[in-house]
Amino acid sequence: MDLGLSGRRAIVSAAGKGLGKACAMSLAREGVDLVLNSRTAEALEATAEEIRAETGVSVTTVAADYNTDEGRAAILEQASDVDILVSNPGIRQIPGDFNEWGKDEWLYWLDVHFLSSIQMIQALVPGMRERKFGRIVNISVSFIKFPQVNFAHSHSARLALSGAIASIVRECVPDNVTMNTVCPGFFDTDALHTNLHNHARRGNTTYEAIVENRLQSVPAGRFADPKECGDLVAFLCSSQAGFIVGQNIINDGGVYQGLF
Repeated sequence: MDLGLSGRRAIVSAAGKGLGKACAMSLAREGVDLVLNSRTAEALEATAEEIRAETGVSVTTVAADYNTDEGRAAILEQASDVDILVSNPGIRQIPGDFNEWGKDEWLYWLDVHFLSSIQMIQALVPGMRERKFGRIVNISVSFIKFPQVNFAHSHSARLALSGAIASIVRECVPDNVTMNTVCPGFFDTDALHTNLHNHARRGNTTYEAIVENRLQSVPAGRFADPKECGDLVAFLCSSQAGFIVGQNIINDGGVYQGLF
C-alpha cells in the first residue's frame, strides 16, 4: 500500500535507537524526509547514516534534549514547517514509592510525558492546519490502559497527554490534522533489556527468569520487533488514516485484555 507520504517532512524525537529509530526508518521507507532528534549525538548520527544509505531521503539531525525549551527550540529551527510529528519522550520509566515524591518529581514527569509534547504540538499545529495536512503520533506505553503499581508519576502524566490531545484534535481534524497515541507493550529494544536486568537485580533472580516471566504474560509468546511499532506509526501518519482521531492504540501482543 502506498501511504501517500512521499515528499512529506517529519520530526521524530528519541530517534537514535529503539522505537524512535524504528518509527524514523518506517517513515523514511515511505519517502518521508526526516528531522531526527536525540540527546546522544553518536547514536543519532549512526541512525541518520543508516537511513540515508537504505532509503535516500534527506535526514537532518538535532542533538538536543526534547524535554527542554532549548532542545525543542533547536529542533524547530530546523523544522518549523513539518507535516508529521512523532513525539517520543525517550525517558525510561523508573518505579518508585509515591509517598516519597515531592512536587519537583511530579513536575519532572509532567515535563517529560506531557508538557514537552503539548508545547511541540502548539508550535506545529497552526502550520499544519494552514497547509491542510498534519499527523501527530505520541509514543506512550500500554500500561496507561491498566496502570501499574509504583508508576503513578509516569502513568498520570501520559494519561494527561492522551486526554489533552483527545480534546485538541477535535478542533484540528476539520483541517485534516489528526493526533493519536500508540501504546506499545514489550518490544525487543535495549531499553526493555535494561529494564529486565534491573528487575532481576531488584528481585534477586536471574535475567533469564525475568525474561521467561514476561514472555508468559504475552499471549503472542514473544517480544515485538520495533519495526512493528514503526510501521503502525507510519500508517497512522498516512493519507488513509485521516479518520482515526484521538485514539490510544494498544500494540502489546494481547497482554491487555480489555475491550476499550
